[in-house]
Amino acid sequence: MDFRRILQEILENHRGKTLGVLLGLIFGWFAISYGFFKAVFVSICIIVGYIIGKRVDEIGDVKKVFNRLFGQR
Repeated sequence: MDFRRILQEILENHRGKTLGVLLGLIFGWFAISYGFFKAVFVSICIIVGYIIGKRVDEIGDVKKVFNRLFGQR
């Protein structure tokens, strides 16, 4: 088996586990390098960025998303 085929099989059959391992690895690296609370802060920033990016993908317009998030209420 070549590397591409193995990677494809892992991503098709074990996507959640792979994502969990990668996120754990990244968080662990941040915690060791910068400290626990800085790693938590970076993780929160990543989650907020993901949520905003997901909304941009769903709505399709960056201006609309930012107006909904930061517009007048």
